Amino acid sequence: MQYGCIGEKLGHSFSKIIHNELKDYEYELKEIPKAELKDFMIKKDFNAINVTIPYKQDVIPYLSEISETASKIGAVNTIVNKDGKLYGYNTDFSGMKALIEFAGITVNGKKVLILGSGGTSKTAYAVAESLSAKEIYRVSRSGGEGLITYVQAENEHNDAEIIINTTPCGMYPNIGKSAVDISKFPRLSGVVDAVYNPLNSQLVVEAKEKGIAAVGGLYMLVAQAVFAAEKFTDSSIPVSEIERVYNKLLNEKLNLVLIGMPGCGKSTIGRAVAEATGKVFIDSDEEIVKKEGISIPEIFARDGETGFRKIESDVIAELSLRQGAVIATGGGAVLNKRNIELLKGNGKVLFIDRPIEQLVTTDDRPLSSNRELLQKRYDERYDIYCSSADVKLNAVEDLDTNIKKAIEVFLNENSCNKRT
Repeated sequence: MQYGCIGEKLGHSFSKIIHNELKDYEYELKEIPKAELKDFMIKKDFNAINVTIPYKQDVIPYLSEISETASKIGAVNTIVNKDGKLYGYNTDFSGMKALIEFAGITVNGKKVLILGSGGTSKTAYAVAESLSAKEIYRVSRSGGEGLITYVQAENEHNDAEIIINTTPCGMYPNIGKSAVDISKFPRLSGVVDAVYNPLNSQLVVEAKEKGIAAVGGLYMLVAQAVFAAEKFTDSSIPVSEIERVYNKLLNEKLNLVLIGMPGCGKSTIGRAVAEATGKVFIDSDEEIVKKEGISIPEIFARDGETGFRKIESDVIAELSLRQGAVIATGGGAVLNKRNIELLKGNGKVLFIDRPIEQLVTTDDRPLSSNRELLQKRYDERYDIYCSSADVKLNAVEDLDTNIKKAIEVFLNENSCNKRT
């Protein structure tokens, strides 16, 4: 290979996309089992590579020279082959620092907990130290060797103000998981997660719900890739490229999730937005019908509402793994908070708020088949729609206006990793 990224599991990686956007060279993703790492490094059959989990420390013995930053941290994520000699660097440091600054999170004078014990956790420690954190503790399951346990973190350091996650917890495909319960840390003012797929990890979603400044790792990934590409090619890349590539990738990967009452226009608006933005359209109710092979009224007749909601949640869990889609949900999907949390991992949630007098009842909607039932559902759900949404669209009768507004929300409000 000429250029690429090595690691144990790379199915979720965006690195190839980013490097192809930055430079005109062939960039490969190469999964290497631990038993084969030594042979790969000894052969040196590459021009330059990035290194990711779990090899950022394991590659160091094979290097002829290591940068001062990488040496201090004890982790390498970028290696350049110069005439058969391997030189190691750590561009994660600059990438994580750029991420924290991008998110507007202040570390100076704060108590910081870093989740994880690997190479990225050491990088995070160095970054927090450089930003003048007051106290810094690395956290692992077993503790020891200068680390504390998660139990100690919750019991002895619950006054922490910043949490930085460097573990793969919550990373694709095992989304919806968090390494810690942030409700145990009432003084939190900032959460940083190196996980970038999903765009917002469960940790980030929970933090944002509490009004805590929180950011996922996509911006860091792009920034470190820019700095690595400079090392690869011994050239300079404008800093503006970080934001350009980040925004482009975010536009491609982000979902727009539509919620609202039955008949509010989610499917009609969603299809039009998908077509205008080049995304795929998915209707969760249609996916349920495909999965079960019968209509929604028939599912209700067979399983009742409880059974239907279980099927709905299973389908939404699958859809939440998708990226680059417009997803219309059923009217009652918001009743399960977990559904919205999962959908927010890769999506921005838009509430199509249409006045109830404009909603039409139909027989294929078991819970709102007449005006009385529709009004009851509206009263039960309206506040949940509002609290679940990132943005509310006040729908009007003119369809084209609604579509235009929804597209503007997606194109102009898609900074899902920024503070809002």
